[in-house]
Amino acid sequence: MKFTVSQSALQQALQVVAKGMGANSTIPILSGIYVRATEGTLEFQTNNLTISIRHLIPANVEEPGETVVSGKVLTSIVKTLSDAAVTFEGDERLLTITCEKSRFTLNTLSPRDWAAFPEYDLDQTIELPSQLLSEMVDKVYRVTSREATRPILQGILLTVEDNTIRLVATDSFRLAVTDSSVECPEGESFRAIVPGAVFHDVLTMPGLDERIQIGVTQSQVVFSFGTTTFVSRRIEGNFPNYKQLLPAKCNTAVEMDRETFAAALKRVSVIALNNASVRFDIDADGKFVRLSASSPEQGESSELVPAEVDGRSLSTGMNYHYVFDCVNAIAGTKTMRLEFLSGEQPSLFKANGRINYLYILMPVRI
Repeated sequence: MKFTVSQSALQQALQVVAKGMGANSTIPILSGIYVRATEGTLEFQTNNLTISIRHLIPANVEEPGETVVSGKVLTSIVKTLSDAAVTFEGDERLLTITCEKSRFTLNTLSPRDWAAFPEYDLDQTIELPSQLLSEMVDKVYRVTSREATRPILQGILLTVEDNTIRLVATDSFRLAVTDSSVECPEGESFRAIVPGAVFHDVLTMPGLDERIQIGVTQSQVVFSFGTTTFVSRRIEGNFPNYKQLLPAKCNTAVEMDRETFAAALKRVSVIALNNASVRFDIDADGKFVRLSASSPEQGESSELVPAEVDGRSLSTGMNYHYVFDCVNAIAGTKTMRLEFLSGEQPSLFKANGRINYLYILMPVRI
């Protein structure tokens, strides 16, 4: 095997497939990168038993061949090389890498032990604009659960219907919903539960095309764009019926400047070191929201935030870490809206625009 490729193209290719490498795997080959050189093309693959990634780039191939090399070592080497031509030459046991005056000789693993890339027959597919989808996923994926005991909550519900794309995520303490208009062929619809971390990783890959195709089988979800294919296990089960959590009305509505509120919350929460709760006192007469926190060890803090209040006064408590996740998700929005039925029931945050955002947060004891 012998081929030459530019350092910049090689580095980007390794960044694309890096998420598929097994971390601290007891099976050495899962920590490797499979490389196959054919006429004019290099193919890279990674596989950690949960996800498989394949990526193709052009190269000057003098002798075709295949090998498996340590992903961590190869990535570290390529990062340090100059932006110049990199030549690979090797056999079944050794791989030599040269770039200008640098030379490395690496031990390799047998490509015969590498698992074949997953085969699939897609049941349904949808093609969506990558930038829009990336922005929407960024608003909800932090809300997915980190608890492996409830895998369904680690996923993001993706639906496309009536030219509307919607993403929903929840960890049982909060719920995030975002939707936007999208042009689809007449009658086209789609529904799947996608692992949240996988969704985010795919949409932050370098070299992402303007549009991305998403397809599903009974057990897989497949992302395709350009010369990249990303296959992940599909999350099975029934996603919680989030629509029944959406209140039909509210007794108190609050409109605030997002930046003013975020800055005030940041100052007040400095005191809440051992207790993440911040108290919200909604004053309908004074037209303000009083934020306050207290700690037996540190003391107290409070600040008044100007607001337009429609309805009755009330008090509630919220986990300020969860509130910050909401505030950061709607960065760039001028105003934010809060809706309440009562201080003992979930709070509803809203922001409208090109991408509509809704966030439901359970109260905490105050």
